[in-house]
Amino acid sequence: MKKIIVLILSAAFYAGTVFAQDAASIMQAAKDRIQSDTMSSRSRMVITAKNGGTTERVIDQYSKDGANGYGRTVIVFQSPATVKGTRFLTIDNASGKSDQWIFLPALGKVRRIASSESGGSFMGTDFSYDDMSLMDRDTAEDTHTVLREETLNGSVCYVIQSVPKDSDFQYSKMLSWIDKANYRTYKQELYNKRGAVEKLMEMSDYKDVQGRDTPTQTKVSTLAAGTFTTIYMDIIKYNDPIPEGVFTTAYLETGRVR
Repeated sequence: MKKIIVLILSAAFYAGTVFAQDAASIMQAAKDRIQSDTMSSRSRMVITAKNGGTTERVIDQYSKDGANGYGRTVIVFQSPATVKGTRFLTIDNASGKSDQWIFLPALGKVRRIASSESGGSFMGTDFSYDDMSLMDRDTAEDTHTVLREETLNGSVCYVIQSVPKDSDFQYSKMLSWIDKANYRTYKQELYNKRGAVEKLMEMSDYKDVQGRDTPTQTKVSTLAAGTFTTIYMDIIKYNDPIPEGVFTTAYLETGRVR
């Protein structure tokens, strides 16, 4: 009897291990769907208040991996006049955290974003500073588990729970709905430290852009506040050359590549 129990426990452990590996593989496949050296875009960021009022901002975004393979992104605000010239830089690193800097024209200087600010609102939107690099988050930074399969948007999806290994991360866990057929991510629920859903991130309007199946609309809702921010990607270009000098604090300060 003792041998049988040991065998059953071993089989259960082995199955659980494979299942965990499969969950991580699914998350990685979702992140690897679009292969490109660079990405450039122009988007409209529409912020919707609780009363239904809206504010629109136009932003340009430039993304490119560094020599070490870690991602780098610059966001430049083009309008309205109140935010025009604001520039934001994110550089991922081996620690799993991102280094971030922002240039605000009113201050006239570049300021580094402190780790204590990572959960704060990014430029008055429903995105936090952490959220700005959430989709590029390294799979190895979380422990992944397939919870179930569920139909969403007419497609059967894996529902995967991701628990951060770093307890200092803004969220206690994240649930992702990933299409079984093509690994599109349709939805993510982001849970706060109290275990409640704090935000909902939804990706939609997938289109073929240069042969890449690309979500052109991303909506982030802050549930308790009743607000949401939607990014509409109007122009997307893959593999356009982007100078290295764009991903520097000098570019943030001047808007020019030296």
